[in-house]
Amino acid sequence: MEFELIATCAFGLEALTARELQDLGYETHSENGLVRFRGDALAVARANLWLRTAERVFIELTSFRAETFEGLYQGTLAIDWSELLPVDANIPVVGRSVKSTLHSVPACQSIVKRAIVDNLQSAYGRATLPETGAPVRVEVSLLKDIASIRLDTSGSGLHRRGYRLLNAVAPLRETLAAAMVLLSRWDAHRPFRDPLCGSGTIAIEAALYGQRIAPGLLRSFDAEDWAFIGEDVFAQARAEAEAARRHVELDIVASDNDPEVLELCRRHTRYAEVEDMVRIEQADARRFKADRDYGVIVSNPPYGERLMEVEEAESLYRDLGKTFRKLDTWSVFLLTSHPQFERLYGKQADKRRKLYNGRIETHLYQYFGPLPPRNLSNGDNKH
Repeated sequence: MEFELIATCAFGLEALTARELQDLGYETHSENGLVRFRGDALAVARANLWLRTAERVFIELTSFRAETFEGLYQGTLAIDWSELLPVDANIPVVGRSVKSTLHSVPACQSIVKRAIVDNLQSAYGRATLPETGAPVRVEVSLLKDIASIRLDTSGSGLHRRGYRLLNAVAPLRETLAAAMVLLSRWDAHRPFRDPLCGSGTIAIEAALYGQRIAPGLLRSFDAEDWAFIGEDVFAQARAEAEAARRHVELDIVASDNDPEVLELCRRHTRYAEVEDMVRIEQADARRFKADRDYGVIVSNPPYGERLMEVEEAESLYRDLGKTFRKLDTWSVFLLTSHPQFERLYGKQADKRRKLYNGRIETHLYQYFGPLPPRNLSNGDNKH
């Protein structure tokens, strides 16, 4: 069975998510906040396991115009739900509505749920449904009066890798950290540094990427419990992922001036099973010194909104500029929401990219150093 599939992602990451899917062998079509592709059950498993920058993987069952609740009901009822769901399926329904006549999301969720239940009761000849089985989360998405009915194959968002079990102040989402690594053009043969590492998310994502480790290997997905997808294809995808792992020596250092967050970093690298790949040091980023050439710095310094006062953040940006501008062969990638970052840093970025850290609009300021000689880097990090 082939499906219409959707990988959702944060705005600004569509090209990265599309490239990841293309590397997996799928043709893609990008829209705002999502990438469409087609594939079978194995594609569902592979996408969930491998996508570093996506938030969820959906199966889109149908889309149709819905300007009335009756239209929404009939469009949902027309799906052959018994082909997908067992009689005891647990069916939570979530929704969203943008620029649509049917703007009450709770009402839309209720209508969709009633249509699914009516369909299954008729198909199975049951007056009631127990809903004691595996969860199958249904999403109804309305955009300009077009309703899309989707199944969420992921369960928890894909940023929940399974290694960040401890709370951190102002955490960076794992998918955004992975995107920063990919945008840096780093490969496993170059030194990688995060001198303001916090709880270690960027360094961990770099280690996973550098060793070609599928980011979803430590967690489970809702679709594993669905009969029409199933455990077997996920077992096959996991076996493929294990076989794809490589073992190269990585030079990754995560450092910070705060011993408490470094303890979080140590625990998270251990939970992520990359503790042998990331060196953790207590150090002041203002005094950073390079011990090798052609390295890459990727970091998320405090914005002055939650962790530090604005004045402190601005002082830090000035000091980082004085330090990092001396690194002739290094590339530097810094994420912040401060609108005057370049002025404070003392240098205009080679490129800026708007990204969202949760609901905070940020920019990734990209300073490109020279590429290393070919004998020092083969640039091979594709899976």
